[in-house]
Amino acid sequence: MAQKKYITRSGFEALREEFRRLLHQERPRVTREVTVAAAHGDRSENYEYKLGKRKLREIDARLHRLQKQLENYEVIDPATRPRTDRAFFGATVTVEDEEGKATKYQIVGGDELDDALGPGRISYEAPLGKALLGKQEGDTVRVRRPAGTVELTVVKVEWKG
Repeated sequence: MAQKKYITRSGFEALREEFRRLLHQERPRVTREVTVAAAHGDRSENYEYKLGKRKLREIDARLHRLQKQLENYEVIDPATRPRTDRAFFGATVTVEDEEGKATKYQIVGGDELDDALGPGRISYEAPLGKALLGKQEGDTVRVRRPAGTVELTVVKVEWKG
C-alpha cells in the first residue's frame, strides 16, 4: 500500500474536479472524435484516428494516476484544524529574509503547487517547507538553496481555509 500523503481540501477538490472533467467531458468528446475518424476508412493511414487514440491513452493514463493519488491522500482542512501558533501543514507562514523582504507561503502537498491553485505555495516535503514545520513567530530557519544558504525569520503564522 502506498504511503498516505497530505493535501488541503482545496487542492483535493481541484484534483477531483480535474478527474471528473476528464472522465465525463474530455474522454467522451475524444471517443466521439475517434469514432468519426474511424468511419473514414483505412485506420493505418488515418492521422485523425491515430491522434485521437493517442489522446485517449493520455487521458486514460492521467485518470489512472489521479485515481491512485486521490485514494492515497489524507485531506487536511486548515480551517478546521485546532488553532496553534506553530506552523504545520496547511498553515500560511510569512517569513522575512536578511534584507527585510517578506514572503508569504502556504504549506501544502507537492501536488498542489500548480499555478492554477494560486501562487505562494510550498510543499511540506521541500527543504523550506520542512524547515518551517513546527516553527512559530520569531523563530529563524536556515535553508540551503542553489543560490546559497538563506536565513529566514518567521513573522506570522495564520490558519485560513
